Amino acid sequence: MASLLQGRLPVNQDLLLMQKGTLMRKVRSKSWKKLRYFRLQDDGMTVWHARQAGGRAKPSFSISDVDTVREGHESELLRNLAEEFPLEQGFTIVFHGRRSNLDLVANSVEEAQIWMQGLQLLVDFVTSMDQQERLDQWLSDWFQHGDKNQDGRMTFGEVQRLLHLMNVEMDQDHAFQLFQRADASQSGTLEGEEFVEFYKSLTQRPEVQELFEKFSSDGQKLTLLEFVDFLQEEQKEGERASDLALELIDCYEPSDSGKLRHVLSMDGFLSYLYSKDGDIFNPTCLPIYQDMTQPLNQYYISSSHNTYLVGDQLCGQSSVEGYIRALKRGCRCVEVDVWDGPSGEPIVYHGHTLTSRIPFKDVVAAIGQYAFQTSDYPVILSLENHCSWEQQEIIARHLTEILGNQLLSTTLDGHLPTQLPSPEELRRKILVKGKKLKTLEEDLEEEEEEPESEPEEAELQLEAQMESEPQELSPRSKDKKKKSKPILCPSLSALVVYLKAVTFYSFTHSREHYRFYETSSFSEAKAKSLIKEAGNEFVLHNTWQLSRVYPSGLRTDSSNYNPQEFWNAGCQMVALNMQTAGLEMDLCDGLFRQNAGSGYVLKPDFLRDAQSSFHPERPISPFKAQTLLIQVISGQQLPKVDKTKEESIVDPLVRVEIFGVRPDTSRQETSYVENNGFNPYWGQTLCFRVLVPELALLRFVVKDYDWKSRNDFIGQYTLPWNCMQQGEPVLPPLARTPALAAFLILSPAPLSRLPPHTLALQGWHQPPSSLHLCAHLHPGRARGG
Repeated sequence: MASLLQGRLPVNQDLLLMQKGTLMRKVRSKSWKKLRYFRLQDDGMTVWHARQAGGRAKPSFSISDVDTVREGHESELLRNLAEEFPLEQGFTIVFHGRRSNLDLVANSVEEAQIWMQGLQLLVDFVTSMDQQERLDQWLSDWFQHGDKNQDGRMTFGEVQRLLHLMNVEMDQDHAFQLFQRADASQSGTLEGEEFVEFYKSLTQRPEVQELFEKFSSDGQKLTLLEFVDFLQEEQKEGERASDLALELIDCYEPSDSGKLRHVLSMDGFLSYLYSKDGDIFNPTCLPIYQDMTQPLNQYYISSSHNTYLVGDQLCGQSSVEGYIRALKRGCRCVEVDVWDGPSGEPIVYHGHTLTSRIPFKDVVAAIGQYAFQTSDYPVILSLENHCSWEQQEIIARHLTEILGNQLLSTTLDGHLPTQLPSPEELRRKILVKGKKLKTLEEDLEEEEEEPESEPEEAELQLEAQMESEPQELSPRSKDKKKKSKPILCPSLSALVVYLKAVTFYSFTHSREHYRFYETSSFSEAKAKSLIKEAGNEFVLHNTWQLSRVYPSGLRTDSSNYNPQEFWNAGCQMVALNMQTAGLEMDLCDGLFRQNAGSGYVLKPDFLRDAQSSFHPERPISPFKAQTLLIQVISGQQLPKVDKTKEESIVDPLVRVEIFGVRPDTSRQETSYVENNGFNPYWGQTLCFRVLVPELALLRFVVKDYDWKSRNDFIGQYTLPWNCMQQGEPVLPPLARTPALAAFLILSPAPLSRLPPHTLALQGWHQPPSSLHLCAHLHPGRARGG
């Protein structure tokens, strides 16, 4: 089948050469380097590979999976092989989500340029595609997936196989009727538009049709007034509904005549429901909508632990890719563990373990390059310094020379501040958090630079200020570390301005001896204990000083704790192992999805009030409880859990979870729908009562029911309670990993809000799965307990 995007795809000599195919070397490690024949398919949207030209090919990736293409010198792996392969002949394909990068080496610089330029051209094209083009693209992908012999036609046998791949359990006679109806040419096969018609017959949504006909007088279209009624009654748009209706018709009605007459057809209505305007996430929360001029300690800050690791804490790989991925997902606090390295160059790795090592200067270069690609707001470099005096000087030099004007090395105005600066004031600045020899007051009082302290003097100055997060795995290594206490170099100390690391002893000690620009780190166990024993004191501590919480050293598998309980106490930097997917990272992504994904979220006012009486373990009035009614209506095109079993069909159920203060944390789920992952219908209502909605996160999870064992995860979507849009919203793509993701149409009141994203499932381009809900919020009186 010719691509439905044919005629709209860019015409380019590079693409024509890519469609002929190229033999390149695929590189996974220093020892794994194998020749593979890569070819851009005729649809222009997928790349397949084989062991050799003319060999049996299989899909490699879809263009929609690709985030960007990097030159060879930007790849750690290819740089390590520079003596074997010229960097100019190498390039890296970077994918969305957690999928590993693909490093390739062409036979010439010219071939490498052809693929780099051609792929980037296609990536830019996909990024600019409208909703219809995205739909056409994944239809073409599905056709190629089902067309087993790649002859451009689909027989009924191939269609039956495709139905199983698409999670459709259908009576064979009914499927054959739909096949014959779509086979307009009566050739016994489906091509091009015939396949599109077959797909449309599969995706009819009676529950959406019922909603449409509820407001349409003739069942064929919605007039302007009828659409306004829908927006007011179902989507709770209020007074802006009239102006909004005109905008939406102009944007989503496919026919020009419909736009001129200001009417919305069923196709236009569906396009609206599945667009970003129909998303459950309130669009007013997508851009920067919060006050960014408050002191830094008034915000939650997206934070990473052991950022350099892309695996476990014992033998995992250290890579600058960890920093790149964290920064590109909006992380604003990264951790760097620095140790003495060979040839006088500091290295970054997890000390006293078998994790690999990377040059500190490479880490700094990556941070400088990627710090502000996603967010302009400040990046905090949490420096864990284990180096000798001499290599600390190298650290200071690299930070100063590589980061240049990005590095904040003095107060903003040269005067002593009375509070921490705001994210707005610190735009595009990188701050160092670490140990410091002197107070900020002493630094500013010095009219000229003093001669460097002798090592013995510096050690005495630092004696009472030593702070370290446990890197060791045993008491013996801990004792050894105490005996070899590092000495702080003045040039490195001077780069710590607003974030001086100090040891925490007690809340009373902090109030009496510490200053607002000093910050303490807490292990997860210590922070949990403090919340339980002195929750309100912890809240008050976090109204004037920054706190960082980090995972236990016993989490050698790089697992995570639940960050919610620390956010409940107002802790700003709750550091997670961002390389590890799971519930904890789902919550982190959900919280920081708002405010343009800037990595900064303003804390609720009761966590910023210096007189606050809030206790995260015992929340009481004046909080106003709310009741949430969620009607889980239907879903569409949920992916398979096990792609290797073509005959298996999922039995999906939906679980809705609330995370917040302890009394609010709860979950409910629907019943499962047997053998239907393509268009399951639930029509069930769930009810939640929440005491402190300002701290609540909603997580929607789709699972495949299994009576013999634990239900299998299909996908999820998490968002803050305060960012939920009432009405008939659709959930955006459910996702945890690129291998398991889907669209869910869930509605917090009436029906529909689903954005036009497409997702990859185990490397395959997937149709826009969706889950439809209804959600309503009701005020409710808080009750005791």
